[in-house]
Amino acid sequence: MENPENNIPAQTEGEKTDVIHFVDTPSREQAHHLFLLAKDRLKNIPQWHTFSGPASAEFFMTDAQGSIVYKNAEVGDLFYIDIPGPRPFAGGGFEWIRIEAMTEVDDPDGETEYLTLTVRPVVNPRDPEKGIAHFFDHNSTNTFIIERYNNRVNAAVHGRNETPNNTGTGLFDTVRNTILALTARNKVSVMQWKAFVTGILEN
Repeated sequence: MENPENNIPAQTEGEKTDVIHFVDTPSREQAHHLFLLAKDRLKNIPQWHTFSGPASAEFFMTDAQGSIVYKNAEVGDLFYIDIPGPRPFAGGGFEWIRIEAMTEVDDPDGETEYLTLTVRPVVNPRDPEKGIAHFFDHNSTNTFIIERYNNRVNAAVHGRNETPNNTGTGLFDTVRNTILALTARNKVSVMQWKAFVTGILEN
């Protein structure tokens, strides 16, 4: 069976991050039930903040036009992130993301099963002329993985090609995006993702 990490984009520029948490269970059946729970939580993007603690960013699912929707995540869906602190002009105050790939393998009787979900910064669909609406540029990705391997369940976030979005942006967004990208590199975002992967398995 394919290794779910094969769905992580190649690292070619900028920085990369890898955050993972695992839980061992007494049986494969219990691990499968935890896998199903964690998988449902990963697809329920508006609830992500509940697994990351009270000071975390908030997440909102939208359709292609930027109107809020209430559904499980699918390829092509958009969501925006409300991060505490200075807000970007390009995003109308938010960071905008598109789900570009999702792979799901369910096999309760097998050795392994997994869900991978890869996202990438995009323009604000409500005001697309202002360019990429995120502090990382369009080449950056995050790949979320929920995997059961025998009795162990892993939750992980893999950031790749993390470079500041400071080309073709206004002065305010250039400064803001550079500062936030450097802050993310200095492990602030890693702390949030660590809380997220822990919470998605244990809360």
